[in-house]
Amino acid sequence: MRITVDADRCVGAGQCVLSAPEVFDQDEDGLVTLLMAPGAQEEAKARLASGLCPSRAITVHED
Repeated sequence: MRITVDADRCVGAGQCVLSAPEVFDQDEDGLVTLLMAPGAQEEAKARLASGLCPSRAITVHED
């Protein structure tokens, strides 16, 4: 699994951080940042965060 984020699309809703705080954070403007590639234990949370993102700023790429 690979995750990409598009801060230009982000609206700062914060659902990603609430769903997967190990993987995502928000910068000083409230926009999504990727902290790390999700490990096996974080994959389900990362997928949930992608699905909850209202602006579709998070994309999950299945390798």
